[in-house]
Amino acid sequence: MKRKIVTGCLIFFCFLLQTTIFQTLALASIAPNLMIILTASFGFMRGKKSGMFVGFFCGLFMDVFSGNLIGFYALLYMVIGYLNGFFRRLFYAEDIKLPLILISGSEFVYGMLIYLLLFLLRSRFDFPYYLGNVILPELIYTILVTLILYPIILTLNRRLEAEEKRSAGKFV
Repeated sequence: MKRKIVTGCLIFFCFLLQTTIFQTLALASIAPNLMIILTASFGFMRGKKSGMFVGFFCGLFMDVFSGNLIGFYALLYMVIGYLNGFFRRLFYAEDIKLPLILISGSEFVYGMLIYLLLFLLRSRFDFPYYLGNVILPELIYTILVTLILYPIILTLNRRLEAEEKRSAGKFV
C-alpha cells in the first residue's frame, strides 16, 4: 500500500514539475519529458505490470490536463511502460547505461509516435524539421534531466523494496 501511495505522489510531483518549473526552463520551447523518465524507470525496475500502471496514470494526467483526446497519452505511456518491462531481467541498479539507453529509446519512440499520429495524419510532412527541432532537442534535454532524476527514483525504489522485504519477513 505504501508503494502505491509513494508512486502516486511521485507521478503527481513529476507532472507538476513538468508542467510548471520545466516549462519556464524550456529551451527554445523544448522541455524534458519527466513522465517518460518515470514510466520507463518503473517499467525496467519493477516489470511490465508496474510500467503499465505508472504509464497509464502518467498518460492520464497528460490527457486530462493538456490533451485533446482522453486516453491517447494514457495508451501511449502504458505501451512504453509495458515495453520497458521486458528489460527487467537485464536491469542492474549499479549500471546507468541501460536506463539511459531505454529512456532515450522511449523518448525517441514517443516523439516518433507523436509525429506519426498527431502531425503526419494531418498532412504535416516536414519530418526533418520536426526531428531536428523537436524530437532530438527534447531527447537530449530528457537525457540530461535523467542523470539527475533517475538516481532519486532508484533510491526510492530501493528503500521501498527493503521495507517490503522487512515487512514480509515479519509475517513469515
